[in-house]
Amino acid sequence: MTTLAFPTDVIDQIVPLTPGKPTYAARHERARVVAATQASYDGMFSAEIEGISVGERLLVAFHTAVLSKDAALAAHYRGRLVADKADPALIEAVETGAITALESERIATILGFTTKLIERPIEGDRAAVQALVDAGLTTPAIVALGQLIAFLSYQVRVVAGLRAMAAAEVTR
Repeated sequence: MTTLAFPTDVIDQIVPLTPGKPTYAARHERARVVAATQASYDGMFSAEIEGISVGERLLVAFHTAVLSKDAALAAHYRGRLVADKADPALIEAVETGAITALESERIATILGFTTKLIERPIEGDRAAVQALVDAGLTTPAIVALGQLIAFLSYQVRVVAGLRAMAAAEVTR
């Protein structure tokens, strides 16, 4: 396993936030929240999570960023996938929205479930979970997937809010 260097605060990098600026100061006023958010990111992509690989989780993150139309987050997760030596065909399928054409039923099901929870959460029902089971995911892997998607939704919203704040400080 390769150890890759990634920023110590992904959100600060993605927005981007600059020390000394009001939005940076506002975000870092609650240091515990900043630390907990980054720790959640680190944990979500830890190799210690069993049943769903880091590569699969990065595909979910990339797919979520693409669905959310967040180019900077998408570029971040795409970069992680490339560094993780992900199959370029998988990356392209996510970029182009061609996930139903994927050869791997497991990955197509995981990404389809992600789409449901991001775009139509009401469809994340028993049948959607059963499809994950049928694709070979264990209960702990399904729980981890759900937690990851929830975290990514949070990350997308925090980034959007901070960008709006940063844009407002520039226009003043």
